[in-house]
Amino acid sequence: MNEAETRAEHIDPALKAAGWGVAEGSRILREYPITPGCIEGHGRHGKPLIADYVLVYRNRKLAVEEAKAWGKPLTEGVGQAKDYAAKMAVRFAYATNGQGIYGIDMQTGKESELPRYPTPDELWNLTFAEANAWRDRFAAVPFEDKGGSHPSRYYQDIAVERVMEAIAEDQQRILLTLATGTGKTFIAFQIAWKLFHSRWNLSREPSRRPRILFLTDRDILANQAYNAFSAKEGIHDGFLTPFKVKQISTTLDEYVYTPDDWLIEGEIETGKRYTETDFNKIIEIKEREAHLYQRQEAVA
Repeated sequence: MNEAETRAEHIDPALKAAGWGVAEGSRILREYPITPGCIEGHGRHGKPLIADYVLVYRNRKLAVEEAKAWGKPLTEGVGQAKDYAAKMAVRFAYATNGQGIYGIDMQTGKESELPRYPTPDELWNLTFAEANAWRDRFAAVPFEDKGGSHPSRYYQDIAVERVMEAIAEDQQRILLTLATGTGKTFIAFQIAWKLFHSRWNLSREPSRRPRILFLTDRDILANQAYNAFSAKEGIHDGFLTPFKVKQISTTLDEYVYTPDDWLIEGEIETGKRYTETDFNKIIEIKEREAHLYQRQEAVA
């Protein structure tokens, strides 16, 4: 019995018997693409990472499973299952050959053969031992993927979920650091989407939708955000407030000498615009340095 037959005749029925794809809010993602593979050049990619099964409940990916053919050893896919679970930051991984189920808890390191798959509710309670009302409210809001045309990447899922966990735990300061091109605007949108539709606000009572301030340092990012945030025409429908772009330049980033300024020593060119790269090399403004020092002291 090959792998496809093993899945259809044994694995799929076992998952269904446990309620996956049957219980409300549960889904089975088959042949789930995790990464397209390392770019090798000339339009070619390396071997992609594709999970045989990803188990989703209440809009959260909770487990990954690697399936092998009926005649393979039960633990044949354990290594792959662990790699996929680690990549996707899910706690539980499973390997199966249709004859048995081998489970791995990535958090505790416990591994054992299981008599059956856990139900969606059981797996949720294992993943989240402590109840949290805001976590549940956030989980009830699915990602906005524009009808499936804009699926999220695995690390974007992780970023959004970790931010939502931090907010659910009432953490006041959260910082995400991501490289250029990783989809920071997409991530920001999904976070705002969940906050808005769950009616989260600073009072922590779901009595009203929040107002969210989105700041950018370049016009192109504001335009990009506008396009991303225009998703179910929220501004036109009256749910979202239209924004205005306001450009602000500080006096600390550039300087033009005027005769009213006091030159202590040296020579300076009237009308010349001095920028960040000139400070403390060509020109020194003591008030600027004092202000920067005070700001650093305040942050520290």
